[in-house]
Amino acid sequence: MFIVPIVAMTFHREITAPSMHRMLGIFLALILTVTALPARAISLIRDPDIEYALARVSEPILAAAGLGGSVRVLVVNDQSLNAFVIDNNHIFIHMGLLLRMERVEMLQAVIAHEAAHITNSHITRRMANIGTARTAAGFGLALALAAAAAGASGDAVAGLALGTQSASVRTLLAHTRAEEAAADQSGVRYMVRAGVDPHAAVEVHDLFRGQELLNVSRQDPYMRSHPLTRDRMRAMQAFANANKGKGKKQPEAEYWFARAQGKASAFTRSPKWTMQRADESPSRDIRLMREAIAYHRRSDRTKAIARINATIEMRPRDPYFYELKGQILLESRRFNEAVNAYRKSVDLAPRNALCLGGLGRALLAADRPKEALAYLEKARARDFRDPRILRDLGAAYARTGKNGMASLSTAERYALHNRLKDAAIHARRASGLLPRGSSAWRRAEDILADAERAAKKK
Repeated sequence: MFIVPIVAMTFHREITAPSMHRMLGIFLALILTVTALPARAISLIRDPDIEYALARVSEPILAAAGLGGSVRVLVVNDQSLNAFVIDNNHIFIHMGLLLRMERVEMLQAVIAHEAAHITNSHITRRMANIGTARTAAGFGLALALAAAAAGASGDAVAGLALGTQSASVRTLLAHTRAEEAAADQSGVRYMVRAGVDPHAAVEVHDLFRGQELLNVSRQDPYMRSHPLTRDRMRAMQAFANANKGKGKKQPEAEYWFARAQGKASAFTRSPKWTMQRADESPSRDIRLMREAIAYHRRSDRTKAIARINATIEMRPRDPYFYELKGQILLESRRFNEAVNAYRKSVDLAPRNALCLGGLGRALLAADRPKEALAYLEKARARDFRDPRILRDLGAAYARTGKNGMASLSTAERYALHNRLKDAAIHARRASGLLPRGSSAWRRAEDILADAERAAKKK
């Protein structure tokens, strides 16, 4: 599991939705705010095992919502309780909320609610003017909007002007009570359609009961962006009672939920905490995985490798246990052994960008940049949203003499961080080195255009 710096992501409290006429003014103020924003970097958790687990957990809910495989669930490295959407293709879950969920149905309730914001077009109407999040600059801007919404959290938005611009960002990103009620109704319908106990949504609401009485600074971010009312609670309870007994057991989803929680907690909580609770794991392979991570973090490589090997013996066709073994070996500077572990992971999951990126990273460490480049290019083609892949890709291009492509990868990495001024420097260099009219040249020109538009709005 790797922690990838992006930008601060916490929403602010709800403000009444403006008219469409006022929304245009808000958008202009928003761009002025975001392009001038020196946001404090925090991080996303990018881990193929956790992301696959969340995909399995969310699959029935997203299918019931008609979203299929078009939406990915990603984890924010933040221990507060929050979940949100910033476009139509991603649901973000804070680490704190993931670890706080007591059963898989509660996590599915959160996913169903956020999916409902997508299907009900609550995000589309607000983000339409921003452009696509399918490019590095577009995705970086969308993440920067979430950072701007954290204006009250210390240095996260140091220098952000108070007043109209700050209020504009909060207004754009916060959900209204009407939207929340609509998302509640749609979300629980998706749960019933998927055979998931809708009472879990009531249990999630119970986590935030009484928060409306707290000072805003003490409220969980989820409460500030998803205002809870007694009417919502009563409506949700009534719906859950009307559909009592319609949920069914989900042994597979329960396994992947426990695995995601087990791996996430093992990497973010102390090794001592993990070892004391490893026996509580619902299956032996999850227990061994947690112990492997704890020993690895204690720098006890022998025991870490022994535990992950025992895990692999139980599930020899599981690519993500090989990926974890590769990470342990790579961070232990056993580069060639790491290459072998990552290669097995890629053999079993040939289209997983994070596994491909891990193999490329291990090959770079083993001083095999030409081989690394092939895998890193495949990884970037499948997921440009991982700054680590772009960083490693830039290094591989530089070490193989492809300086134009190295500059382009660096430009895209800066664009993903919404550092468009820095991105423009490298994109301009790439544009001068790459064949005019090529797809790579056009990517560089797109970044330059985004940077110029942002500069004009300052």
